[in-house]
Order: sequence, then structure tokens, then C-alpha cells
Amino acid sequence: MKGKLEPSERQKLIEEGKNLKDRLITLEDDLLKLTDELQLEAQSIPNMTHPDVPIGAEDSSTLRKVVGDPHEFSFPIKDHVQLGKELDLFDFDSAAEISGSKFYYMKNEAVMLEMGLINWTLFEVMKRGFTPLTTPEIVRSSVVEKCGFQPRGTNTQVYSIEGSDQCLIGTAEIPVGGIHMDSILPEALLPLKYVAFSHCFRTEAGAAGTATRGLYRVHQFSKAEMFILCRPEESDSYHEELISIEEDLFSSLGLHFKTVDMASEDLGAPAYRKFDVEAWMPGLGRYGEISSASNCTDYQSRRLGIRYRPESSLTNPKKGKGNLASTQFVHTLNATACAVPRMILCLLENYQQEDGSVVIPEPLRPFMGGLQIITPKSR
Repeated sequence: MKGKLEPSERQKLIEEGKNLKDRLITLEDDLLKLTDELQLEAQSIPNMTHPDVPIGAEDSSTLRKVVGDPHEFSFPIKDHVQLGKELDLFDFDSAAEISGSKFYYMKNEAVMLEMGLINWTLFEVMKRGFTPLTTPEIVRSSVVEKCGFQPRGTNTQVYSIEGSDQCLIGTAEIPVGGIHMDSILPEALLPLKYVAFSHCFRTEAGAAGTATRGLYRVHQFSKAEMFILCRPEESDSYHEELISIEEDLFSSLGLHFKTVDMASEDLGAPAYRKFDVEAWMPGLGRYGEISSASNCTDYQSRRLGIRYRPESSLTNPKKGKGNLASTQFVHTLNATACAVPRMILCLLENYQQEDGSVVIPEPLRPFMGGLQIITPKSR
């Protein structure tokens, strides 16, 4: 076009340029669609699994440890629903009218017990070097996806807000995971340890039956969640630290529980390895999950874009960006410190007395105004 050309030849090249431009626009549109499709396919691929993870369904999970003994009762025991009704602690019926099934009102000492559990848990976990957080409880769908959860679909556990790209959180793991999104952290900052309080919202799609009675499986609840960002070579040891903290917390409340190394088919997409804590619930007559601790390695950090720069690069005497060490993805881990409804369920059923009262475990009493026992209300 810059050279000397006949007008007819120049016009021909102008037309060809316009055609190339139109083709480029079409190709760019196709590329965007293919990129989105590729991203969706990639998101369906779960994390790798730890070589020691038992292979198979949930019944292939292996026992790690048993702590304490079941409480012995010399009288007919009640479940938490009956105890809550007689002690005037919950109102499921009004909540069902107002909000639907699997919702509840907490009343009287149950409110103090919820606040006491959360404050005691935060206090105990902060002593171990964790920074406390409260988090947003509405997040963008893209952050939910990057953390390894599916915000939409038939069996999704996520409540999406119609007409927006936002969701209610099912766990504080999501907003805490996103707090350092698209950033490069100095190695000296690692590990970053957080304990976050939030309300959690879950659709519980597909859940039904006696296992969902009362507080065991609900749509909304309070939870304290631990979250760690660390160097890749340290994530296995921090996984052990998290399960150890959980065991210490539940032991100090006098609960009988077991910890389980979960089988491969029971791992969520982000988890490389997951330990569950299952506590004895005498009123229900079975063990029930009250907590879990997961090592997600770099599954979430790759999607969230969280890297760190090794310190060795800072001690290099030569200056210039070319001499900086390559960034690496951090590893992320999460663990439940206290899921309030199931903890209240456990405490009521394990500490019930023959006269219908419930004893408050000693560690919680300073966080409940010194309350030692919940007694039936006089009629």
C-alpha cells in the first residue's frame, strides 16, 4: 500500500484489508467462546490426591484417631430437638412459616451458647497465631468458581442472586481465599493464618431424611473457619496443625469423637487430602461430622492468582528484574473451627441431665456470663 500502485490495485488491497478486519473480529469472538468453554472444562477437573488417601467411596475412609469415650446415661436420653423444645431454645415451626424448612430461631440460652462458642473459638485460635476476620457474605460468582465450587447447576449448594453475578457464601473459605486474589506476596509474610467468622448459606440440594432433623442440616448457620496460605513444601505439616487444633478444641469441650482420613470419592474438587471430625451424638445414636480440615495445595491459588516470590531473589546482589526468582503459587488450607448448629447439637445431647437440664462445659462459662447450667423454664 505504501508503494506506487494503480488505483484499481490499491482499491483491491483496501477491500482485502477490510475483509481481514472483519475476519479478525469473527475469530476474536470465536476465541472468546472457546476460552470460556475451555475454562468450564478445566474447572470440572478436580485436584490431584495425596498418595496416602484411601481410594474409593466414603466407606473406604480410614480411621486416624479416637478421642474420649461416649457419655454414659442412667436415664432415657433425648435428642437435641426435644431438649430444645423443653428448654425453650429453638423455634423451628415459626422459622418454617417465615423462611421455609431447615431454618430456625435461636432463643434464650441458645443465643448465649452460640455467641459463647464463637467468642471462645476465636480466642483459642487467635492464641495460636491466627488473625481474626469478619468477611463479606456476598461474593462474585467468579470467586466461588475459582475456589473450586459450582455456583450454578441442578445440585449446587450455592444460593445465587438472580439478575447479578453474585452469590451468598457457603463458607468463609471463599471470601478469605479471595482476599489476596491476583497478588504476589513476599515470602517473609508466609504463612498467613486467618480465622474468619461468617454466616454461611447452603441449599442442601438432595439432602433428606432423619440425618437432616433439627439443627443437623440447615440452610443458614454461623461458623468460624481457619484458613492458611503457605509455601508448597509446608502444606502437609500445616494440615496436621489444623486437625490438631480441631482435636484440641473438641477435646477441651469433653466431646467423644473420631478423626477420619476421607476416601478419594468423598473429596471435593479442591481437596488434595481431607480429614473429617465425627462426634458422637447420643440423641441421634450415631456419629456426625462436626468439622473437616482440607489441604487444597495450589488448586485454588492457581485459579485465584495468588503467588509468592522466594526470598532468595531479594538477596541477589545483581539488580534488575531479570535477576528476580520466579514466583510460585502458594498452597491453601482450610478447616472448620466451629460450626455452631452441630456444636450446639453435640453439647445439648452429651451434657443433658436426668432432670431435663443441660450443663455448660467449663471452658464456655466465662464467655456466657458465668452460666453453668440451662434449666427448664417454669411454666
